Amino acid sequence: MAVRHRVIKRSPRDVWAVLADGTRYGDWVVGTSASYPVRGEWPQVHSAICYEVRIGFLTLTNETVVRACVDGRELELEAQAGPLGSARIAIEVRPWGEHSLVIIDEHPLKGVGGTLHNVGVEALIQLRHRSMLGRLAEVCEKEHQGTEQARGASPLRS
Repeated sequence: MAVRHRVIKRSPRDVWAVLADGTRYGDWVVGTSASYPVRGEWPQVHSAICYEVRIGFLTLTNETVVRACVDGRELELEAQAGPLGSARIAIEVRPWGEHSLVIIDEHPLKGVGGTLHNVGVEALIQLRHRSMLGRLAEVCEKEHQGTEQARGASPLRS
């Protein structure tokens, strides 16, 4: 299982606000160019978003379904990738002082992804997660920094 974590310099509520917006996944999920709701109210259990992956002129669309959700704290998703199968992606947001500790745990469930899963694939997932958590931190920190400046608070420093 590929497990990775990162401290994000925002409150858990601020981080959750980004995770709870199904249209924002293209902003921080590596490989995703766009996402939009297709079923239910994200991130309620059984709700789904469609996501797009663009490779040159080719656009692939697949679906991610919420399998479990503890509002403000835990989100478990099943990302479907057509013939490649599906993967379980669990995201946990914990308070860490005045910031958030975000933990991502991913592993293949079905299909070719599960059959071909090995140490090399695990290493690639780790690299993807590092980039993904970096993007999530950037989205959360920049988005809420502007709000604080408008209220007269000092901006966060990296």
